[in-house]
Amino acid sequence: MTRLPYLSLCAALFAMAPNAALAQDASEETLQLGKQVFLEAAEPQCAICHTLADAGSTAEIGPILDQLKPDAARTANAVRNGVGVMPAYADTLSDEQIVAVAAYVAQASGAN
Repeated sequence: MTRLPYLSLCAALFAMAPNAALAQDASEETLQLGKQVFLEAAEPQCAICHTLADAGSTAEIGPILDQLKPDAARTANAVRNGVGVMPAYADTLSDEQIVAVAAYVAQASGAN
């Protein structure tokens, strides 16, 4: 058995740690940017597919974020890389926007 999978897992968890910490300590400015990304800046907008009560979205295509309660690291990973039919936004959103929308979703869904 090699240690490579273990080391890759550790590296992935370490890379996600700043996003998780940011969600807990996100400023009001970051959360507002995240809400703006959720509702307007992302193309297609997150609210087209996802229900999130704080954002006033009631879409039924993707997971209901109020029920899923994804943490910031999970959300940032999904936004950057896509999941299933959800597109990746790494080429269209800045890292600041991705971190902000991840913090906003985590806070608004009650993950924190």
